[in-house]
Amino acid sequence: MNTRRRLAYFLLALALPFTAVTGAADEGGLCAPFKNGKVDESMLETMFKAASVGRLYRIEAASSKVGFCVNSQFRRVEGDFKEFQGGMTLSKDGAGKAQTLVAIKVNSLDTDGALIEAMIKSARFFDVENYPEILFVSTGFDWTSNTTALLRGNLTLHGVTRPVTFHVTLTDIKGTPGVDQGKEILVKATTTVSRAEFGMDTLSSLVDDKVQLCMSVKARKFAGRV
Repeated sequence: MNTRRRLAYFLLALALPFTAVTGAADEGGLCAPFKNGKVDESMLETMFKAASVGRLYRIEAASSKVGFCVNSQFRRVEGDFKEFQGGMTLSKDGAGKAQTLVAIKVNSLDTDGALIEAMIKSARFFDVENYPEILFVSTGFDWTSNTTALLRGNLTLHGVTRPVTFHVTLTDIKGTPGVDQGKEILVKATTTVSRAEFGMDTLSSLVDDKVQLCMSVKARKFAGRV
């Protein structure tokens, strides 16, 4: 199977929305945040099988960044999520089912102002007390060039699930495009969503409806508990 096709299967397994992994997030295994009915059991089974043959990848904490940007009447607001956990599968020859699961702790949001941060976390927007997690599950992938693609998936935010599509650029950690199943890989992805479609339409006269989601994610082959 050629390099491009193998990369397609890799990216089908690599999502991203949003995303850093802390040591505490590893307690109970990589798949722990997705159990108890949060996702279909067949998705977790894909993770287990991939781990058993060394084809499971995990997003790295120190060199990954996930966040959002939105314009308001006063200034542009930017925020980063500091805690999330994600895993992705990759079969040896690119065949078979690929799957990515990413969970983000909404309360880990960090902005450049305490007042703005508190407002975004409040019931007016994210409502972290009632909706503590963001969940992304990949569903498809289409190449647009040798190093760019459209990555599709379902995003659950503020208790609402909607399909989203990310514009993706792929390189290895050294900056070389077209990596073929390396130990480390770098994916940059962006998309724009409507916050009203996720039930967050508060202060619509002051804050734009369109929110840009952006990430720069480093993933490494994973060895550990799933």
